[in-house]
Amino acid sequence: MVDRHFKYAHRPSTPGSPVATFAVIMPAAGKSSRFGDKNYKKPFAPLANRPVWMYATEKFLARDDVKQLILVISPEDREYFNFKFASNAAILGVDVVEGGAERAESVERALARVKSDVTHIAVHDAVRPCLANDWISRVFDEAKKMGAAILALPVSGTLKRVGPKRQIEETVSREHLWEAQTPQVFERALLLEAYAKRGTFAATDEAQLVERLGRSVSVVPGSPVNIKITTYEDLRLAEQALKALPKPKLPGFSHPFADDNKWR
Repeated sequence: MVDRHFKYAHRPSTPGSPVATFAVIMPAAGKSSRFGDKNYKKPFAPLANRPVWMYATEKFLARDDVKQLILVISPEDREYFNFKFASNAAILGVDVVEGGAERAESVERALARVKSDVTHIAVHDAVRPCLANDWISRVFDEAKKMGAAILALPVSGTLKRVGPKRQIEETVSREHLWEAQTPQVFERALLLEAYAKRGTFAATDEAQLVERLGRSVSVVPGSPVNIKITTYEDLRLAEQALKALPKPKLPGFSHPFADDNKWR
């Protein structure tokens, strides 16, 4: 469980401040009930010959300031994950944690495993594979300055509030409305406090928990390309989006998924 014996107070960075380091938590313990593929859950589905979860993992592990990556899987997926991916996770230095029934519980379990010398924690959906290095840098930099930052997009479509009979009740103004994305990045103590005070509140993302503390969360413009895979059709969109992104290679060893047939 999260340590509950502290009080957070944000202090702006000063020239003598320690260099910021990051742990990245990637939740991948959902049920994938809307995905519609009986053979795969979303994080493990093949996308351009590699599993979905691997793409964002690559981006984070290529950064010098990321000191830890924690992948959170469902207990029911442990045997499958060990058979398909455990050796690769070990080579990459990925910590694998079993999650809970809800996203917040899964993230909380991962928080208990974060290294003590990490200054900031990022949470990124394992099923958002189309991530660019520049977006990570911008949201990391904003979190270092402000204590909390997320990627998000201004809502551009017309919004309708619909009743239980699927009839429009009203048109909702989209002014000042943004759609949250990930990564969501926070100073370590701030995120720990947010989870310590969560109680039974069912938050839909980490920023919502931080908001409940009365703390400000900065918004960094994201991209429509940073899609979250929800349905099987989203895989096709993601495959096209990946073609427009740079493909950095992890230094020091050959790619663990070079043999595509190893995990099929």
